[in-house]
This record gives sequence, structure tokens and C-alpha cells, in this order.
Amino acid sequence: MEKYLSVIELEEAATSILPKTARDYYRSGATDEHTLKENKRAFQRLRIRPKCLVGLTDCNLRTTILGDEVSMPVGISPTAMQKMAHPDGEIANAKAAEKEGVIFTLSTIATSSIEEVAKAAPQAVKWFQLYIYKDREVTKNLVLRAERAGFKAIALTVDTPFFGLRRADVRNKFTLPQHLRLANFEGHLATKIHSSGDGSGLSTYVNNLFDKTLTWDEIKWLKSITKLPIVAKGILRGDEAVKAVEAGCAGILVSNHGARQLDGVPATIEALPEIVEAVKNYNVEVYLDGGVTTGTDVYKALTLGAKAVFVGRPALWGLALGGQAGVQRMLNIFRTELESTFQLAGTSSIADITRDMVVHESVYSKL
Repeated sequence: MEKYLSVIELEEAATSILPKTARDYYRSGATDEHTLKENKRAFQRLRIRPKCLVGLTDCNLRTTILGDEVSMPVGISPTAMQKMAHPDGEIANAKAAEKEGVIFTLSTIATSSIEEVAKAAPQAVKWFQLYIYKDREVTKNLVLRAERAGFKAIALTVDTPFFGLRRADVRNKFTLPQHLRLANFEGHLATKIHSSGDGSGLSTYVNNLFDKTLTWDEIKWLKSITKLPIVAKGILRGDEAVKAVEAGCAGILVSNHGARQLDGVPATIEALPEIVEAVKNYNVEVYLDGGVTTGTDVYKALTLGAKAVFVGRPALWGLALGGQAGVQRMLNIFRTELESTFQLAGTSSIADITRDMVVHESVYSKL
């Protein structure tokens, strides 16, 4: 795995070996994929303004997320059905996170169960990503299982009343491979993705089972059944972030679902400053995911107010190439690049980072 020196190299290698249906599912975005491209391009439009001769000390990337100490402000986002990438699936991903001291987030529609992941990586800081099903008992059962298994937070996806239009999945008539199942469920809930009509079997599954009538009242309901902190995942507006916090959320994950829901929405790094400003007087942490492929991307997000950054696809690329070792390689690439960025920018720790460390490229185009 040492031959891979960047996340882009991991992606190129992984997408060359993954089966077409799985590859297209993992890497595609909604409709024309403008936002998918913008998630990365928006980072490139930001310029780091380094400080020199600051008397650097040892670089310290450690921080706390919802009270849990982590080795760096990079965590693993939830991605579905990881056994399509590697036989060990979510278990390998969670074990890599445990080994590297970062947060791992398990998807509701995973191919390894809550209990399997908890047993495999008991010391990892684990979050559970939640979709709310029409059947509230199904949802309640998932939350209570995650709490019993030692998960530390619920990441509630709020941007998915139904799945966006992903043309690659429609063309491929995407279904979960017959030898796999959604491990957090029994019966038809575990296997229904196998049934596809003229389009994506996953979209049919979601449209039939997810509750699109959700309101912010669901946060209050969740808080009534669990003591775990709730992170609202999928926020792109400042006023929506305030609603989430006032409903009881402890964290805001600025996310556009990997650009897989509505095309034409802002890149997450573009939306981040508005959200940070909107909740600055609340006791809430703000995170970001989407388009993050380098340590400099992470640094830019931290500068604009993110407490931590989460990565989804990069973990899949590492997983596809080498299971746990591949995910650890991905995390170590981020760690090496982030340490380098910290020190070359003149910031030895997160506490040293100030808002003036990053500006938009337009500042220089005016000169």
C-alpha cells in the first residue's frame, strides 16, 4: 500500500478494479454532476496564506469531537454497502479507524451489522448514521441497538426524503449483489434491494421505506428515545442549522450527500462559512464532508470554522485496494499531508489556526 502517495492515486487504482455497478454507485453524483465536480473545485479556489518564522513546535493534530479525543480532525463518513468494495466491508473500515484513532460512522444500509462492527472495533469512536423509516419501531430499534453497542452519536441524515436522480444507477439497474444483505435488518428489509424494476433497485427501496414527511419534530422524538448526541447531516443553510440546533442537535455536518441528492447546490466548503456564522452563539460543533481529497482541503475547512472533516469515498478506495490496510493507508496520507500543511502554514496546532489563514482566489485576481 505504500506505493500510493495520494488519495487521487488510491481512487484511480480502486476504480480500475471495482466491478462496474459498484464503481458507478460509489463515485457517481446526481443528474449532470455539476456539484460533484464543484465539491472539489471549490477547495481549489481557496488560497492558504502561510505565516513565516513563527517558532514552530511539534505538530499536534489531536482534538476532541463531542467530548471524545481523536488523533486528528479527520473522520470516516457513512457509506452504504461496503462489502461491494471488499469482503470485510464495514468491519475493515471500523478497525482501520480504531487503529488510527479517528471516528468511524456506520451507515443504516450497511452490509455489516451494528453488533458486528462493535465487536470488531470495540475501542473505536463509532457513530451511527440514521435514516428514519416510515415504521418508527424499525427506526427506534436501530437507535437503541446502536446505543447498547457503544456508539457515541447518531448522525441523522436530513437531506434525503428520497434518493436523488443518479443516472449511473438507473442505467445499471443497480441492485445489491445476491450474496450480500443489509445486515442491520431481517427479512424483506434486508434483501429488498435485490428487486429492481426499470431503474435503480436502491431508489425503489428508499422510496418505499423511508419517511419523506419528516419535520424538525423528529429531532425531539429521537431525543426522547436516546441519550446519544444527535448530529444533523446534510445542512447547507445557516437558518436550517439554527433550526437543527434549536431542535436539540449537538452537531451540524455540512454535507450535500457527496453531491448525490440535488445537483446545483453549493459545494460544502462554500456553504460552511454561512453555517458557522449562523450558529456561532450556540453550543454546537460544525463538521464538513464532500470533495475532501487532500490535507490542504482539511486545513481550509478547519480555517473556515469546521471542527472536523469527514471523508467517505476515500475510505472506499482504500478499502477496495487493501481492506483495513488500505483504509489505514488513506488515513495516513491525510495525516502526513495535514501535518505538512500545518507546519508550512505556520500553525503547530488547531488552536493556532485563524480565519485569516485562507482567502478566496478572487482577492488576488483584483490585484
